[in-house]
Amino acid sequence: MLNVSGVSRSFGGVYAVRDVSLSVADGEVCGVIGPNGAGKSTLFNLITGHLAADHGRISFLGQRVDRLAPHRRARMGMSIVFQAARVFRGMTVEENVMVGAHGHTRAGFAAAALRLPRHQADEREIAAEAADALARVGLAEWADRPADLLPIGQQRALQLARALCARPRLLLLDEPASGLRAEERERLATLVEELRAAGLTILLIEHDVGFVTRLADRVVVLDLGRVIADGPPAEIRSDPAVLAAYLGQAS
Repeated sequence: MLNVSGVSRSFGGVYAVRDVSLSVADGEVCGVIGPNGAGKSTLFNLITGHLAADHGRISFLGQRVDRLAPHRRARMGMSIVFQAARVFRGMTVEENVMVGAHGHTRAGFAAAALRLPRHQADEREIAAEAADALARVGLAEWADRPADLLPIGQQRALQLARALCARPRLLLLDEPASGLRAEERERLATLVEELRAAGLTILLIEHDVGFVTRLADRVVVLDLGRVIADGPPAEIRSDPAVLAAYLGQAS
């Protein structure tokens, strides 16, 4: 589903990501880990289109996308949950989630402005999808509350619900467990496991080794902008290069 081939990006002559290649198969949960400064966030932004690569290519669903804007990639089925909480202030939780469905509405601007029947049908369908997404992440009872009043853990859950409302082919999670309490992390892990069981393809970029190795079918390890290991979680945990670069720092 996703193929990253020989991608590099430098800042001021220093490479944040250098000749990185990885792939994510349909239905797979692929985790990307690495110590601070390994290049994880840069790689994430290259895949989502928020940064342009200096070299290499990125393909999604068999189509080259490294020259496409983020919204074009989103329309193809990439949905993003960023590390920083991003909510639309002045809108309810439900309205925030409904925004995620804008890419697959059928009625145009004129129909919306004139409140034509096809727009109203779209609104009902989107509201139902939003309600379902909120129920999946445990926020159904918060639907009518202002989104900016949610605690950080629930704002992260809101972002996930909004991403699911976009009907993703590929879900991209950037440090989703960062800043969460133990019970919130467990709830998030359980939800990711449910999404994996439902067949959703997920790329998970995360600092927490235990969180990733619990959830991922395969783990890619970055260090100083390069891939130093790629394999199943059990193999990654015992890889000498990974122990030296990452796990040794965490012990």
